[in-house]
Amino acid sequence: MSDSLPSRSQEKSIENMFGDIAHRYDFLNHLLSFGVDIHWRNQAVNLALKDAPKDILDVATGTGDLAISLKKVIPNANISAIDFAENMLNIAKQKTSKKSLKIDFKVGDGQNIDFADNSFDLLTIAYGIRNFSDRDLGLREFYRVLKPNGKLIILEFPPPTKDLFGRLFSFYFFKISPYIAGFFSGRRDAYEYLGKSVREFPSPEEFTAMIAKAGFAKPSYKRQLFGISVLYYGEKQ
Repeated sequence: MSDSLPSRSQEKSIENMFGDIAHRYDFLNHLLSFGVDIHWRNQAVNLALKDAPKDILDVATGTGDLAISLKKVIPNANISAIDFAENMLNIAKQKTSKKSLKIDFKVGDGQNIDFADNSFDLLTIAYGIRNFSDRDLGLREFYRVLKPNGKLIILEFPPPTKDLFGRLFSFYFFKISPYIAGFFSGRRDAYEYLGKSVREFPSPEEFTAMIAKAGFAKPSYKRQLFGISVLYYGEKQ
């Protein structure tokens, strides 16, 4: 595994890249995953439901899919959602307006969260932490803004496994999907970057250890669909 992480200047390029594909982002997520991404998010929502959190922060919310799913099933929750790409947030706001849902969307950095200590019962982040220039710092920020007994739920893509399924998925994910995405979005490089960032992300075991190192108790992970995606969990004591 590579220790490569995006620099702060590279993060700005990533922000611009996501801003450029915002208008096709949801469509491509569902197309390239054959709709399975919805099921992965639903598993995170079901895990969140166990504790009926009242105050929720969704980091790297993108176009707001996970925040919207949480609001639908926990309508009384106060949900804040941050992302560094304003174009993504604009689409998220349009979606919530159409659905008459109240979510507080703000431009924000998951490595420097603009909320006080002990603010949230639950913090979620779906497929965003691999873009951080300092993941350990991000995890410490997550811990800081959670209340005692608060829960952390992370969805992320791990490096593909080396078995037959992993090799087949790697061929599709790294060789085929960037061309499909480039055709529809005009930014094939965005999905080539996605593949690179997945290759360089820690293994589930390594990332679970990072969650524990940040102070979280009961760190765990669950592979989704043969390990294409992983659902991580931790608790602040």
